[in-house]
Amino acid sequence: MNEFEISSEPARLDIDVVHGFLSEQSTWGGGMPRALLERAIANSLCFGGYLGGRQIAFARVVTDRATFANLVDVFVLPGYRGRGYSKALMAAVLAHPELQGLRRFMLATGDAHGLYAQFGFTAPQRPATLMERYFPDIYQPAAK
Repeated sequence: MNEFEISSEPARLDIDVVHGFLSEQSTWGGGMPRALLERAIANSLCFGGYLGGRQIAFARVVTDRATFANLVDVFVLPGYRGRGYSKALMAAVLAHPELQGLRRFMLATGDAHGLYAQFGFTAPQRPATLMERYFPDIYQPAAK
C-alpha cells in the first residue's frame, strides 16, 4: 500500500479512466456522456487514487465546502479491489481540509454499506425529511 497515492489535484485525474469506468462498468453512470462528466468534475472536489502513477480509484464530492457534502462516483477498478484502497480513499476524502465541520455529509450506495459504516455513515436519522428527484435512465438514449 506504500505506493498508493491519493490526490485532489484536478490536473492529475485520468478522465479516460474515470469516464470508462462510470459510463461502461458502473451500475449508476452507464452511458454518461464524457462532456457531462467533465462538467461534473469541474464543479466538484475530486480525488484520484494512483498506484505507480496510474489512476485506479476515484471519488467525487459535491459540496459547498461549508455545511453540506454529497459523496458520489466512488470506485476502485475491479483488478485492484480487496487491497484496502477504498478505505484509504475514504480516509483521505474525510480528512480533506475543505470537508471539515460539515453539518451533513451524504451518500447513496446499493452495495457498500459496510465500507461507509466504518467511516461513520449511517441510515438517515430522519428519513421522512429527505426527498429526491431521481432519473435513473437519464444517460440512456430515448426509446423511439
